Amino acid sequence: MSTTGAVWSANAVTPTPRELAERFQAVRRFTHLICEPLAVEDFVIQSMPDVSPAKWHLAHTSWFFERFILAPHASGYREHHPQYNYLFNSYYNTVGPQHCRVQRGILARPTVSEVYDYRFAVDEAMTRLIERADRTVFAAIAPLVELGLHHEQQHQELLVTDIKHIFSSNPLLPAYHKGRDEPKGATPPPMSWIGFDEGVRGIGRNADEGFCFDNETPRHRVFINAFEIASRPATNRDYLAFMEDGGYRAPQHWLSAGWATIQEQGWTQPIYWYRDPDRGDRWMQFTLAGPRPLALDEPVCHLSYFEADAYARWAGARLPTEAEWETAAADQPLRGNLAESQRFHPAPAPGADPANPLEQAYGDVWEWTSSQYSPYPGYKPLPGALGEYNGKFMCNQFVLRGGSCATPVPHMRLTYRNFFAPDARWQFTGLRLARDL
Repeated sequence: MSTTGAVWSANAVTPTPRELAERFQAVRRFTHLICEPLAVEDFVIQSMPDVSPAKWHLAHTSWFFERFILAPHASGYREHHPQYNYLFNSYYNTVGPQHCRVQRGILARPTVSEVYDYRFAVDEAMTRLIERADRTVFAAIAPLVELGLHHEQQHQELLVTDIKHIFSSNPLLPAYHKGRDEPKGATPPPMSWIGFDEGVRGIGRNADEGFCFDNETPRHRVFINAFEIASRPATNRDYLAFMEDGGYRAPQHWLSAGWATIQEQGWTQPIYWYRDPDRGDRWMQFTLAGPRPLALDEPVCHLSYFEADAYARWAGARLPTEAEWETAAADQPLRGNLAESQRFHPAPAPGADPANPLEQAYGDVWEWTSSQYSPYPGYKPLPGALGEYNGKFMCNQFVLRGGSCATPVPHMRLTYRNFFAPDARWQFTGLRLARDL
C-alpha cells in the first residue's frame, strides 16, 4: 500500500496531548499484536520484491516517527543508530539514499530483538514528547503524529498481506493463526443491481473535515451518467464460473497488457488457489489459517486489476469508476469485516439489509475501480518530503475503494483512495460489478 501525504486543517478537532499519546500507544500495540504469532525466523523473509520482511516494517514505521518528528522537534534527541536512516528509508529521495528494496530480505542485522529495542526507544521518546510538548510544539507535531499513525496502519495491512505471501511460499504451507470461528448462516441471496440516476455529484474530501491523505482532496464535482452497481462483491462461486468457461484462455475478455501478463506469468487461477489431488482434485485456497477448501460464497480475493476487468467483461458488465463507487457508498455505515476482527480473511455477505442494500461496502476486499490513479482537479502536493510520496506515484496504477479484512477501522473512510499496479494481486483485492443504465 502506498503511503500518501496527509492533510490536516486548523479547523479539524485537535486531540489533547493525553488523547494523542493514548492513540499512539494503541496503534503501536496493534502492530505488535499482528506480529505475536510469528517465530523469529519469520521476521526476515522477503518472498518477492513487493513483499517486505516483518522486521523491516517494524523498523520503518519507527524510523518514520524518528525522522519526521523526533529529530526535528524533540530537543536533544539523538538518532538510535546512524545507519537506520539508510536502511529503513523507503523511497523518500529528499531525505537521502535508501537500501535497495528488493534486498531487504538479506538484512540479517539488526536482529529482531534490536529492532524491537528500537521501537520501544522510539515509543518512549514519542510519548514523552507528546505529553510534555508546549502548546507551540504540540501544534506542530500533532498533525505529523496523526500522519505517522495512519502510515503505521497502512503497514499493519501490509504486514498481514506480506506474511500471507511469505507463508504461502513455504512448501509446508504453515498457518499464521488457527483462525476465528467461520461465519455461519444461510447462503447469501443472489446478487442484485442498485440503480443511480445521472447527475452532478460531489466526491473527495475537504481538509476541514478532519484527517485525510492529500490525494483525497480537494472535494469537487463530477457528472455521472445513470448506472447500476452490484449489491455485493463478486464471490468465489462467480469467479469459478468464469474460469470453468475458459476465462483464462479467452483473449477477448482481456486487456492487451493483461493477456500478455497471464501468458508470461502462467496465471490460470487466482493466487493462493490450487487443486488438491489428495482431495479428489478439489479446489483449495491458502489462508492465514492454512490451507482449506475454497468457500464458494466468500468474496473472490487476491485478483489483479487485469483479472477483475476480464471477469467483468465476461459477465457482461464493467468495473465501476471511483466516482460511481463513492456515490453508491456515500450513505453506507462504516462497518464491516475489518482488521480488528483478526480473522484476516473475507467473509460471505451477511444477507440483504433493506436499509443498506450495498453489502460489504467496507472491509473484506478492496474493490478495483476502472479509474486511473490521477490527481483530482485542483490537487496540490504538500511541500517538502511529505509531499514527495503521493503525486509521483500517479502513473500506471488503478484506484481501489472500501478497505479489506486487513484494514484497521480507524484508518477507513468513504473517500480513501488506495492504488496498485494492475498486475498486483498479493493484496486483499476483489471487485464489484457495475453497468450503464
